[in-house]
Amino acid sequence: MPLLSMTGFGDARDERDDHAITAEVRTINNRHFKLNLRTTDGYAALDSRIEAVVREYVRRGTVNVNIRIRHMSDAEDYRVNVAVLENYVDQLQKVAAKRQLAEDIRLESLANLPGVIEELSSEASEAEEVWPLIEPTLRASLEALTAMRTAEGMALAADLAAQCSAVESSLNAIATRSPQVVEGYRQRLQDRVGEVLAKFNASIEPIDVVREICVFADRSDISEEIVRLRSHLAQFAQALQAAESAGRKLEFICQEMGRETNTIGSKANDAEISHEVVEIKTALERIREQIQNVE
Repeated sequence: MPLLSMTGFGDARDERDDHAITAEVRTINNRHFKLNLRTTDGYAALDSRIEAVVREYVRRGTVNVNIRIRHMSDAEDYRVNVAVLENYVDQLQKVAAKRQLAEDIRLESLANLPGVIEELSSEASEAEEVWPLIEPTLRASLEALTAMRTAEGMALAADLAAQCSAVESSLNAIATRSPQVVEGYRQRLQDRVGEVLAKFNASIEPIDVVREICVFADRSDISEEIVRLRSHLAQFAQALQAAESAGRKLEFICQEMGRETNTIGSKANDAEISHEVVEIKTALERIREQIQNVE
Protein backbone atom coordinates (compact mmCIF):
# COMPACT_ATOMS: atom_id res chain seq x y z
CA MET A 1 0.00 0.00 0.00
CA PRO A 2 1.39 3.46 -0.88
CA LEU A 3 1.39 6.41 1.47
CA LEU A 4 -2.01 7.55 2.66
CA SER A 5 -2.96 11.19 3.00
CA MET A 6 -4.71 12.12 6.23
CA THR A 7 -7.21 14.30 4.37
CA GLY A 8 -10.06 12.89 2.33
CA PHE A 9 -13.79 12.44 1.85
CA GLY A 10 -16.04 9.51 1.07
CA ASP A 11 -19.78 8.93 1.02
CA ALA A 12 -22.26 6.19 0.18
CA ARG A 13 -26.04 5.72 0.08
CA ASP A 14 -28.32 2.72 0.09
CA GLU A 15 -32.03 1.94 0.38
CA ARG A 16 -33.06 -1.50 1.58
CA ASP A 17 -35.71 -3.06 3.76
CA ASP A 18 -37.68 0.17 4.21
CA HIS A 19 -34.58 2.11 5.30
CA ALA A 20 -32.60 4.82 3.52
CA ILE A 21 -29.03 5.06 4.82
CA THR A 22 -26.43 7.73 4.07
CA ALA A 23 -22.85 7.65 5.36
CA GLU A 24 -20.33 10.48 4.98
CA VAL A 25 -16.73 10.37 6.20
CA ARG A 26 -14.25 13.25 6.27
CA THR A 27 -10.69 13.13 7.61
CA ILE A 28 -8.22 15.89 8.49
CA ASN A 29 -4.77 16.02 10.05
CA ASN A 30 -4.17 14.95 13.64
CA ARG A 31 -1.18 13.34 15.35
CA HIS A 32 -3.56 10.85 16.97
CA PHE A 33 -6.83 9.10 16.13
CA LYS A 34 -9.91 11.14 16.98
CA LEU A 35 -13.45 10.20 15.97
CA ASN A 36 -16.32 12.69 15.79
CA LEU A 37 -19.49 10.67 15.21
CA ARG A 38 -23.00 11.85 14.42
CA THR A 39 -25.88 9.43 13.90
CA THR A 40 -29.64 9.67 13.72
CA ASP A 41 -31.29 9.86 17.12
CA GLY A 42 -31.87 6.43 18.59
CA TYR A 43 -28.75 4.74 17.17
CA ALA A 44 -26.17 5.63 19.82
CA ALA A 45 -25.95 1.94 20.74
CA LEU A 46 -24.08 1.37 17.48
CA ASP A 47 -21.30 3.90 18.21
CA SER A 48 -18.77 1.28 19.32
CA ARG A 49 -19.42 -0.87 16.24
CA ILE A 50 -19.08 2.13 13.95
CA GLU A 51 -15.78 3.12 15.57
CA ALA A 52 -14.41 -0.42 15.23
CA VAL A 53 -15.12 -0.37 11.49
CA VAL A 54 -13.62 3.12 11.04
CA ARG A 55 -10.42 2.04 12.82
CA GLU A 56 -9.97 -0.70 10.22
CA TYR A 57 -9.51 2.00 7.58
CA VAL A 58 -8.01 4.95 9.49
CA ARG A 59 -5.20 4.77 12.04
CA ARG A 60 -4.38 8.44 12.52
CA GLY A 61 -6.18 11.74 12.02
CA THR A 62 -9.46 13.38 12.94
CA VAL A 63 -12.36 11.43 11.44
CA ASN A 64 -15.78 13.05 11.10
CA VAL A 65 -18.49 10.45 10.46
CA ASN A 66 -22.11 11.37 9.77
CA ILE A 67 -24.62 8.52 9.41
CA ARG A 68 -28.26 9.24 8.69
CA ILE A 69 -30.89 6.50 8.90
CA ARG A 70 -34.39 7.21 7.64
CA HIS A 71 -37.26 4.78 8.04
CA MET A 72 -39.44 4.95 4.93
CA SER A 73 -42.75 4.73 6.75
CA ASP A 74 -46.21 3.82 5.47
CA ALA A 75 -49.38 5.59 6.50
CA GLU A 76 -50.09 2.77 8.96
CA ASP A 77 -46.92 3.67 10.86
CA TYR A 78 -48.51 6.84 12.26
CA ARG A 79 -51.40 7.54 14.58
CA VAL A 80 -52.99 10.52 16.28
CA ASN A 81 -52.40 10.67 20.02
CA VAL A 82 -55.93 11.58 21.01
CA ALA A 83 -55.08 12.32 24.64
CA VAL A 84 -52.39 14.83 23.67
CA LEU A 85 -54.63 16.39 21.02
CA GLU A 86 -57.54 16.83 23.44
CA ASN A 87 -55.21 18.35 26.02
CA TYR A 88 -54.06 20.93 23.48
CA VAL A 89 -57.70 21.71 22.54
CA ASP A 90 -58.78 22.08 26.18
CA GLN A 91 -55.96 24.48 26.97
CA LEU A 92 -56.49 26.53 23.83
CA GLN A 93 -60.22 26.79 24.48
CA LYS A 94 -59.57 28.01 28.04
CA VAL A 95 -57.23 30.70 26.75
CA ALA A 96 -59.73 31.69 24.03
CA ALA A 97 -62.58 31.94 26.55
CA LYS A 98 -60.50 33.91 29.02
CA ARG A 99 -59.32 36.36 26.40
CA GLN A 100 -62.64 36.34 24.53
CA LEU A 101 -61.00 35.18 21.32
CA ALA A 102 -63.20 34.08 18.46
CA GLU A 103 -60.49 32.43 16.35
CA ASP A 104 -61.33 28.89 15.21
CA ILE A 105 -59.02 26.02 16.15
CA ARG A 106 -57.99 24.17 12.97
CA LEU A 107 -56.95 20.51 12.96
CA GLU A 108 -54.06 21.01 10.53
CA SER A 109 -52.49 23.46 12.95
CA LEU A 110 -52.99 21.10 15.88
CA ALA A 111 -51.41 18.21 13.95
CA ASN A 112 -48.10 20.08 13.82
CA LEU A 113 -47.86 20.41 17.59
CA PRO A 114 -45.32 18.17 19.37
CA GLY A 115 -46.62 14.72 20.30
CA VAL A 116 -49.90 14.89 18.38
CA ILE A 117 -48.71 12.60 15.57
CA GLU A 118 -46.83 9.51 16.80
CA GLU A 119 -44.68 7.16 14.77
CA LEU A 120 -45.50 3.64 15.81
CA SER A 121 -42.16 2.18 14.63
CA SER A 122 -39.54 2.79 17.29
CA GLU A 123 -36.25 3.19 15.44
CA ALA A 124 -34.25 3.16 18.66
CA SER A 125 -35.32 -0.41 19.34
CA GLU A 126 -34.36 -1.38 15.77
CA ALA A 127 -30.72 -0.30 16.04
CA GLU A 128 -29.27 -3.82 16.21
CA GLU A 129 -31.56 -5.01 13.44
CA VAL A 130 -30.55 -2.15 11.14
CA TRP A 131 -26.78 -2.61 11.70
CA PRO A 132 -26.47 -5.21 8.87
CA LEU A 133 -27.78 -2.48 6.57
CA ILE A 134 -25.62 0.30 8.01
CA GLU A 135 -22.30 -1.56 7.99
CA PRO A 136 -21.96 -2.13 4.20
CA THR A 137 -22.93 1.50 3.54
CA LEU A 138 -20.36 2.70 6.08
CA ARG A 139 -17.69 0.48 4.55
CA ALA A 140 -18.52 1.74 1.06
CA SER A 141 -18.01 5.33 2.23
CA LEU A 142 -14.70 4.35 3.87
CA GLU A 143 -13.57 2.63 0.65
CA ALA A 144 -14.28 5.85 -1.24
CA LEU A 145 -12.36 7.76 1.43
CA THR A 146 -9.41 5.37 1.08
CA ALA A 147 -9.37 5.81 -2.69
CA MET A 148 -9.08 9.58 -2.32
CA ARG A 149 -6.46 9.32 0.42
CA THR A 150 -4.45 6.87 -1.71
CA ALA A 151 -4.48 9.18 -4.73
CA GLU A 152 -3.32 12.13 -2.61
CA GLY A 153 -0.77 9.87 -0.91
CA MET A 154 0.81 9.01 -4.25
CA ALA A 155 1.27 12.71 -4.97
CA LEU A 156 2.79 13.18 -1.51
CA ALA A 157 5.18 10.28 -2.07
CA ALA A 158 6.33 11.72 -5.38
CA ASP A 159 7.03 15.11 -3.80
CA LEU A 160 8.83 13.56 -0.82
CA ALA A 161 11.01 11.50 -3.15
CA ALA A 162 11.87 14.63 -5.13
CA GLN A 163 12.88 16.48 -1.94
CA CYS A 164 15.03 13.52 -0.87
CA SER A 165 16.77 13.65 -4.24
CA ALA A 166 17.54 17.32 -3.58
CA VAL A 167 19.00 16.39 -0.19
CA GLU A 168 21.10 13.64 -1.74
CA SER A 169 22.38 15.97 -4.47
CA SER A 170 23.54 18.55 -1.92
CA LEU A 171 25.02 15.81 0.27
CA ASN A 172 27.07 14.51 -2.66
CA ALA A 173 28.37 18.03 -3.24
CA ILE A 174 29.32 18.26 0.44
CA ALA A 175 31.09 14.88 0.35
CA THR A 176 33.08 16.03 -2.69
CA ARG A 177 33.97 19.36 -1.14
CA SER A 178 34.82 18.11 2.36
CA PRO A 179 38.39 16.79 1.65
CA GLN A 180 39.25 20.07 -0.04
CA VAL A 181 38.41 22.07 3.09
CA VAL A 182 41.39 20.78 5.08
CA GLU A 183 43.74 21.23 2.13
CA GLY A 184 42.51 24.79 1.66
CA TYR A 185 42.99 25.51 5.36
CA ARG A 186 46.53 24.05 5.22
CA GLN A 187 47.44 26.27 2.30
CA ARG A 188 45.99 29.41 3.90
CA LEU A 189 47.71 28.66 7.21
CA GLN A 190 51.09 28.15 5.59
CA ASP A 191 50.73 31.34 3.58
CA ARG A 192 49.82 33.38 6.65
CA VAL A 193 52.56 31.86 8.79
CA GLY A 194 55.07 32.47 6.01
CA GLU A 195 54.04 36.12 5.74
CA VAL A 196 54.32 36.67 9.50
CA LEU A 197 57.67 34.91 9.78
CA ALA A 198 59.09 36.86 6.86
CA LYS A 199 57.87 40.12 8.33
CA PHE A 200 59.47 39.52 11.72
CA ASN A 201 62.42 37.49 10.43
CA ALA A 202 61.46 34.55 12.68
CA SER A 203 61.06 30.81 12.29
CA ILE A 204 58.66 28.11 13.47
CA GLU A 205 58.88 24.36 13.69
CA PRO A 206 56.97 22.61 10.85
CA ILE A 207 55.51 20.22 13.41
CA ASP A 208 53.59 23.11 14.96
CA VAL A 209 51.92 23.85 11.63
CA VAL A 210 51.12 20.17 11.14
CA ARG A 211 49.64 19.94 14.64
CA GLU A 212 47.37 22.94 13.98
CA ILE A 213 46.22 21.43 10.69
CA CYS A 214 45.46 18.12 12.41
CA VAL A 215 43.40 19.86 15.08
CA PHE A 216 41.40 21.69 12.40
CA ALA A 217 40.93 18.50 10.38
CA ASP A 218 39.65 16.63 13.42
CA ARG A 219 37.33 19.46 14.45
CA SER A 220 35.86 19.87 10.96
CA ASP A 221 35.63 16.18 10.03
CA ILE A 222 32.07 15.47 8.86
CA SER A 223 32.59 12.03 7.36
CA GLU A 224 30.50 10.31 10.07
CA GLU A 225 27.66 12.77 9.65
CA ILE A 226 27.69 12.23 5.88
CA VAL A 227 27.51 8.45 6.35
CA ARG A 228 24.63 8.74 8.82
CA LEU A 229 22.72 11.17 6.63
CA ARG A 230 23.07 8.79 3.69
CA SER A 231 21.76 6.00 5.91
CA HIS A 232 18.76 8.11 6.93
CA LEU A 233 18.00 8.82 3.28
CA ALA A 234 18.02 5.08 2.55
CA GLN A 235 15.71 4.45 5.53
CA PHE A 236 13.38 7.19 4.35
CA ALA A 237 13.20 5.65 0.87
CA GLN A 238 12.42 2.25 2.40
CA ALA A 239 9.66 3.75 4.54
CA LEU A 240 8.11 5.31 1.42
CA GLN A 241 7.86 1.81 -0.06
CA ALA A 242 6.70 0.10 3.14
CA ALA A 243 3.72 -2.26 3.19
CA GLU A 244 1.68 0.31 5.12
CA SER A 245 1.70 4.08 5.45
CA ALA A 246 4.36 5.13 7.99
CA GLY A 247 3.92 8.84 8.65
CA ARG A 248 5.33 8.75 12.18
CA LYS A 249 8.40 6.81 11.09
CA LEU A 250 9.02 9.29 8.28
CA GLU A 251 8.66 12.12 10.77
CA PHE A 252 11.27 10.57 13.07
CA ILE A 253 13.73 9.96 10.21
CA CYS A 254 13.29 13.55 9.05
CA GLN A 255 14.16 14.78 12.55
CA GLU A 256 17.34 12.68 12.52
CA MET A 257 18.31 14.04 9.10
CA GLY A 258 17.86 17.53 10.49
CA ARG A 259 20.22 16.79 13.39
CA GLU A 260 22.95 15.47 11.11
CA THR A 261 22.56 18.46 8.81
CA ASN A 262 22.90 20.89 11.71
CA THR A 263 26.07 19.13 12.85
CA ILE A 264 27.55 19.32 9.37
CA GLY A 265 26.76 23.03 9.21
CA SER A 266 28.38 23.73 12.58
CA LYS A 267 31.53 21.65 11.96
CA ALA A 268 32.33 22.41 8.33
CA ASN A 269 34.00 25.81 8.20
CA ASP A 270 33.43 26.36 4.50
CA ALA A 271 31.19 28.69 2.47
CA GLU A 272 30.36 26.14 -0.22
CA ILE A 273 29.36 23.50 2.31
CA SER A 274 27.29 26.09 4.20
CA HIS A 275 25.43 26.85 0.97
CA GLU A 276 24.62 23.16 0.47
CA VAL A 277 23.54 22.86 4.10
CA VAL A 278 21.01 25.64 3.52
CA GLU A 279 19.70 23.75 0.48
CA ILE A 280 19.33 20.57 2.54
CA LYS A 281 17.52 22.41 5.33
CA THR A 282 15.14 23.94 2.79
CA ALA A 283 14.33 20.50 1.38
CA LEU A 284 13.92 19.02 4.88
CA GLU A 285 11.49 21.77 5.83
CA ARG A 286 9.38 20.92 2.79
CA ILE A 287 9.55 17.25 3.75
CA ARG A 288 8.52 18.08 7.31
CA GLU A 289 5.49 20.03 6.09
CA GLN A 290 4.37 17.26 3.75
CA ILE A 291 4.78 14.53 6.36
CA GLN A 292 2.15 16.31 8.47
CA ASN A 293 -0.34 15.14 5.83
CA VAL A 294 0.77 11.49 5.86
CA GLU A 295 -1.00 8.89 7.98
